[in-house]
Amino acid sequence: MAGAGPAAGAAASTAGGSGGPTAPAAAGRRRRTSLAFRVTASCLLVAIVAVVVAALVGLRLVGATARQVTRDVLAQQADVVAAQLADADAAAAPVRTLAGLRTVVQVLQGQDVAVVGLGAGIRGDRLSTPDPAVAAALRRADADRALTGTPVSAVVSSGGRTWIVEARPTPAGAFALARTTDTGPLGTGLVRRNIVFALLAGAGVAVLVGGVVGTLLARPLRRTASAAHALRTGRRDVRVPVAGPGEVAEVAAAVNELADALSRSEQRQREFLLSVSHELRTPLTAVRGFAESLADGVVTGDDARAAGTTILREAQRLDRLVGDLMELARLEADDFRLDVGTVDLGALLSEASAVWRARCAEQGVDFRVDAPAHPVPVRADPRRLRQVVDGLAENALRVLPPGAPLVLAVRPGRGAGVLQVRDGGPGLAAEDYPLVFRRGALHARYRGHRPVGAGGVGLALVHGLVTRMGGTITAAPAPEGGACFTVTVPSA
Repeated sequence: MAGAGPAAGAAASTAGGSGGPTAPAAAGRRRRTSLAFRVTASCLLVAIVAVVVAALVGLRLVGATARQVTRDVLAQQADVVAAQLADADAAAAPVRTLAGLRTVVQVLQGQDVAVVGLGAGIRGDRLSTPDPAVAAALRRADADRALTGTPVSAVVSSGGRTWIVEARPTPAGAFALARTTDTGPLGTGLVRRNIVFALLAGAGVAVLVGGVVGTLLARPLRRTASAAHALRTGRRDVRVPVAGPGEVAEVAAAVNELADALSRSEQRQREFLLSVSHELRTPLTAVRGFAESLADGVVTGDDARAAGTTILREAQRLDRLVGDLMELARLEADDFRLDVGTVDLGALLSEASAVWRARCAEQGVDFRVDAPAHPVPVRADPRRLRQVVDGLAENALRVLPPGAPLVLAVRPGRGAGVLQVRDGGPGLAAEDYPLVFRRGALHARYRGHRPVGAGGVGLALVHGLVTRMGGTITAAPAPEGGACFTVTVPSA
């Protein structure tokens, strides 16, 4: 029990260490904002920037236009008042003229226009005296020049405001009209209020449109994410509608293709495991049966020798199957090691032919070698390349009837060396050649009809070895009537 403490502590430490990065990662995923929120925020930002830029440009343009329009209108009003005062000083119909002047002055004052008398003869009952703000503006505009008979038209700043001043001389003195640019037909105050209203309206519309667009865009992505989560949990029947914008539709199509690929891959793995388990069970059953017979004393004498031979043969078969599976597993790892060097294909074939000529003789198979007299150097791992030759020859010899040929051939190619293993066996159906290197594909199809290898991994292992060495391997019908496997390896 004392020894369990450190192990348990180490396990807890490992679990804590693995959980440490996972929790922040999950928290980071929870903190991510949604696509709908980002689209809404983007629309709102674009709307605000557009309105602000338009407001800055518009304020400048509208402000200048407003001052000019207000100045023109005020000048016209000053001319009207000057005409009324001139008539009031005339001898004809003075009462009616003064009444009209008072009406004009009242209308102007109702429009926030200050009407100020500048001379002593025009103040009093006729025109009002200015308040301090208006008086300051008149002084800055030098409105008293109108008393000398010179009309005054000026735009001045006073008290933090912009004033428009129009002064006119009259027979009894002079007067001035004054108003700020904040009031008037196009007052900047009104413009500011309108721009603020436009900003708020644009922001509201942006939020509404962004929310709708974001929701519509995020809906197919949410469906795709749900399908991906379902795939992660093991479901393979989920599919996503290929709809929405082009990019979203591409993601949905990719998820559907991934689901199809996973389904096919898992189906092949199940078939492969079933075939391997069957191949393992057959020799194990034989080993177990003969071992029990020996242990129980049922088999004795010469029969015991035959039983031992059977047990040895089946054990060797198991060893080959396990070895092929281990090689295939190592081949798919990133650290699979190759000792690549210069290899003469002719010498390699000559070395292999000594073994395969003897094995073919045992089974009555016609063994042939077709190699040139000159060397055919290639860049490869000699041990792995010999493993490829032995695997292809073993696969061919398994199905060859007595008298059929087995040919090992070598020839130079363009920038490569070519090695062929041809046989005169039953061959394959035309539709089987594209599947020949798929792990376990032909094993399940031909099992029970002809001798097959251990688990159907031999050709898959050969294909992996050739590919790792930078070569290619193809399968096609052979001139001898069976199958031809062609291995192409880069020249040295």
